[in-house]
Amino acid sequence: MAGSTFKDKVVVITGASSGIGRELACQLAGQGAWLSLAARDVERLAKVRAESQTRGGRAIPVQTDVSQQSQCESLIQETVKKYERIDVLVNNAGITMWAKFEDLQDLGLVEQIMRINFFGSVYCTHYALPYLKQTKGQIVAVSSLTGKTGIPTRSAYAASKHAMAGFFDSLRIEIAEYGVDVTTIYPDFVSSEVRERALGPDGLPLGTSPVREKEVMSTETCAEMIIQAMEQRKRELIMSFRGRIGQWLKLIAPRVVDRIALRAINQGR
Repeated sequence: MAGSTFKDKVVVITGASSGIGRELACQLAGQGAWLSLAARDVERLAKVRAESQTRGGRAIPVQTDVSQQSQCESLIQETVKKYERIDVLVNNAGITMWAKFEDLQDLGLVEQIMRINFFGSVYCTHYALPYLKQTKGQIVAVSSLTGKTGIPTRSAYAASKHAMAGFFDSLRIEIAEYGVDVTTIYPDFVSSEVRERALGPDGLPLGTSPVREKEVMSTETCAEMIIQAMEQRKRELIMSFRGRIGQWLKLIAPRVVDRIALRAINQGR
């Protein structure tokens, strides 16, 4: 088949029940990948599994809360039990927020975001690494543009994504000798369900998205770009023009970047 870099490759995807994770699963299944799909929602996972199989891939659903270390270990063991190896780990599971830090009513929200976004990636990577070393595989970390620069109303989320960036940049150097590559992805706004589940100042999901979803990148385009970066085993991918320009501006005019970030949040795109 055309574009079959991942044919018969074993790919673990966390946060696979919706959004970017679901789309990655479907597109990789179209290449004939063998998928291990992880998320908390069993019913949604079953639907993604069925769609993946329809597209020509193999898939197993593994109910996983990545904030729980034992469940991350079980995910990796279930994958190896089924497929006997792991070629790619995609750390995609995540949760976001939409509230000023001063308005938070419970600081447990900060810990929750860190446990899912950062520690969930650390746990899965720790247990998958021995198998990735055997296959000279690849780790993909889906961070965010907020992992490069601070964004208002996203303080804890930005902290978790900065932590991911630092962890995977360090890990990349440590494991290069084993032939394992680390690709860190920095999306801008992407139209997905993640913001409907974003936590507000009371720690509860917003229920509606504050972003103009029709004016931002689609999950289909996002997944295509991620898969292309995976194929090329890139070091990192900053997915928007303003994100790439922002890295240069931050060096010479950081206050301009602050204003751009504030405007993006106020405009919702």
